[in-house]
Amino acid sequence: MDYVLRQAVPEDAEALVRMHTLAHEECYTHLLSSDFFRARRASVHERAQRRREFLAGSAPRIVCEDTNGTIVGFADAGPGRDDDGPVPLELYSIYTLRRTYGTGLGAVLLAAAVGEMPAYLWVLEDNPRAHAFYLKNGFRPDGRCALLPPEWENLPEIRMVRAAGPTGSL
Repeated sequence: MDYVLRQAVPEDAEALVRMHTLAHEECYTHLLSSDFFRARRASVHERAQRRREFLAGSAPRIVCEDTNGTIVGFADAGPGRDDDGPVPLELYSIYTLRRTYGTGLGAVLLAAAVGEMPAYLWVLEDNPRAHAFYLKNGFRPDGRCALLPPEWENLPEIRMVRAAGPTGSL
């Protein structure tokens, strides 16, 4: 399948939030309650408003569309938000829909968002598919753990760091 990557624009906000919501449902049904997903679906409009403001900035916010113009993935990165950030660049998020798994789209989005730069990210502790993806792309756990806020049901997450490029090491 062919994909087109491009800079997201504020007009993408609602489609992007809907895609993100579906990606959460595809990835995390074993971790989060049905109430969590019901609340996420109910808050699409509000979250799209916040996302619209976020997309208005000049930082790279990459979306991927399929041949029908449907957003099937996204990635964004920027200055690290951790006080003890191991490197200056943080991968904030990267998601693709299940139907794109195994196509290489995740690696393309990762490259578009952070290139070969050293970067770090937070990933759910119980997400073996994501762990395998990040390990394959040079990220390694650095020992930092945290809990997501109550609205995310306090799920544990770990921080992973890549010193440089897909084969970088700490």
